[in-house]
Amino acid sequence: MKIKGDGLIIIGENFNATRKIKITSPKVIDEDGKVGIGYTDLDGNKRVLDVTGTIPDDPNKRKGFMIPHIAQACRAKDMHYIGWAIKNQELHGAHIIDLCVDEMSVYPEERFEWMAWLVRTAQGITDAVLAIDSSDPATIQAGLNAHDGGKSRPAINSVNLEPGRQVLVDMAKERNAILFANASGSSGMPQDAEQRVANLEGCMELMEKGGIPMDDRYLDPLVFPIGAGPGFGAHYLDAVRTLRARHPDVHIFGGHSNVSFGLPERKILNFTFVALSVLAGCDSLMIDPIMNPPRQFNDFMFAANALTGHDEYSVKYLKYTRANIATAKAAATAAAARATQTTEVSS
Repeated sequence: MKIKGDGLIIIGENFNATRKIKITSPKVIDEDGKVGIGYTDLDGNKRVLDVTGTIPDDPNKRKGFMIPHIAQACRAKDMHYIGWAIKNQELHGAHIIDLCVDEMSVYPEERFEWMAWLVRTAQGITDAVLAIDSSDPATIQAGLNAHDGGKSRPAINSVNLEPGRQVLVDMAKERNAILFANASGSSGMPQDAEQRVANLEGCMELMEKGGIPMDDRYLDPLVFPIGAGPGFGAHYLDAVRTLRARHPDVHIFGGHSNVSFGLPERKILNFTFVALSVLAGCDSLMIDPIMNPPRQFNDFMFAANALTGHDEYSVKYLKYTRANIATAKAAATAAAARATQTTEVSS
C-alpha cells in the first residue's frame, strides 16, 4: 500500500466491539436516570449515545464499569455515532480502519450477520481500506462476501500459524486483499523475540506460496503489556529489528497501545513505544489516530531518518516539511477568505 508523501501507514483501531469507556470518563453523561456518551458529530452538533441499557443496576458492579460503546452503537444502529466513530478516524489520518464484531455474539451465525452489516455500513461512510478482523475465519469470509471491491480493497486481520487460520491466505488471494499476519504460533503465543520472528517467517512462507505480493503483507510481532512482563517491550522491538533487516520491503506494525495496559499516564508510554518501534523498523502503526495524532509520529520518523543518515541529504525530510508548510499556508488563506466573507455578510 502506497500513501502520499512516504509517511507512516495508519491503521485505525477504534471500531472494535471490544472497545470500552470507563463510566467515570468525562465523556459519560448521567442525568435523569439515563446514561450516555457525549460527543460532537462531524457537523459540529452535540449528540449523546444512549448506553443506559448496558449499565448494571447493582451499585457495586457500577463502580469501575467499562461501557461497551461500540457494541452498543451497533446494537442500537445509531448511525450518527457509527458514522462519527468511523469517519473521524479517516479524517485524523487513518488509511486502514479495523472492524471487529467478535463480542457482538457467541453464536457464529449472528457474528456473520453483524460483520456483513458492518462492512456494508462502513463502506457507505468511508473510502478507506477496511480490515476485516476476527478470531474466526468464517466471520472474515462473511465480511469479504459483503465487501464491495469496486469501492476499495479489503484487508484481512489476520493469518498466523494457529490451526485453521491458513485458509486466510487463499481468501486474500481470491479477493485481492491486503493480508495481516501475527506472530501467534501453532502451540500458542510467542514467548520471546526469537519465537516471534520464527512464527512470522512461517507466515511469510505461507504468503509466498499463496502468491501474496510483498506490498500486501503486514507483519505484527505482537505487543504485550509490559505490566505483565518487563521483557515484553524489548521482545517486540528486537523482533521488529530482525524482521526489518531480513525483509526490507515488508510492512511491519503492531497494536502499540497494548504495551501500556494497566499502567498510569499511558499516553507517555505509548508515544515513547511508538517512537522506539519506528526506529526499530515499523512503517505502519495500529493506533487511535484521534487520541494519538499521526502527525507527531510522522514528524519523528522523518526527522529521525534525516538525523541518522537513513534519509541522505534530508531529501525526504525537506519534501515532508515543505508539504506541511504549503498545507498550513493554504489553510490560513482559506480561513482568511472565510473570515472576509463573514464580515461582508454581517455588514
